[in-house]
Amino acid sequence: MSHMEEATSLPSGERQAASVADLQLPAPRRQARRRPIWDTAFWSVLFFLVAQTWVVQGYKVYGSCMEPNLFTGERLLGVKGGLERQVQRGEVVVFYPPYKPDSAFIKRVIGLPGEMIEIRNSRVYVDGRPLDEPYLRRTWHDDRAPERVPAGMVYVLGDNRDNSNDSRMWGELPIKNIQAKAWLRYWPLNRFEWIR
Repeated sequence: MSHMEEATSLPSGERQAASVADLQLPAPRRQARRRPIWDTAFWSVLFFLVAQTWVVQGYKVYGSCMEPNLFTGERLLGVKGGLERQVQRGEVVVFYPPYKPDSAFIKRVIGLPGEMIEIRNSRVYVDGRPLDEPYLRRTWHDDRAPERVPAGMVYVLGDNRDNSNDSRMWGELPIKNIQAKAWLRYWPLNRFEWIR
């Protein structure tokens, strides 16, 4: 008998030679493909690095300049893409101020390139019209002469205006210094919400 043949038993007890093709072998078991843990870890780390570099980044709030909308210790996510083209008035942004390029700040965009910003009797005016600011919940006190926001810059203020180090102190912010638009507060959980 060759290695290609095998004997099978017949009901009558006789032996008959059968080819391998005639045998009814059980179907081979398909084993689930198991990825080694290092493979999963590699792709997870790669996804995280790509997302953190180009898409979204986490930030921790420090200071009282945005109270009562954002408090010290709260954590938020900021979206990074398309900042040069899409910065809008009223958005909360994370940036590096020109005078302190190693510290991230968070403020609200008030003035856009080419606009005239003035503060009279603690009220912001943009191109001579009063700015509606529903996010302000505290009274503040300031007056500033009109100034035009240069091209490529924005005028930023904190929501807690009497306790904010912002464009009133150090001038307009270069748009290229903006790192992210604040998007979502995720900590603490009882204050989980989209940032407006």
